[in-house]
Amino acid sequence: MDVKSKKDLAVDFINAIRTMDPAALNALIVKEAGEDLAQFFLNYSANLISKDPSRVLENTSSLMLMGYLIRTYEEKNTQNQKGLFQSYAYA
Repeated sequence: MDVKSKKDLAVDFINAIRTMDPAALNALIVKEAGEDLAQFFLNYSANLISKDPSRVLENTSSLMLMGYLIRTYEEKNTQNQKGLFQSYAYA
């Protein structure tokens, strides 16, 4: 079995959304993140970039990494909550 690296998975994902129909991409964002989180990131990005427009590349990279870190944080919290519920089932 060929296990892909995190970078390979990221490249696959970016390539998939790059070619995605804009309506489908918007539907995916709404489904996975919701309007509130999408608006939060839009506002955060605008604020960050407006502070120093000359650092757009660095800020974009930081925002992408932040999104990745938030996702890993969500996954860890979800796993921890599942573990708590499972322990109650065995009690």
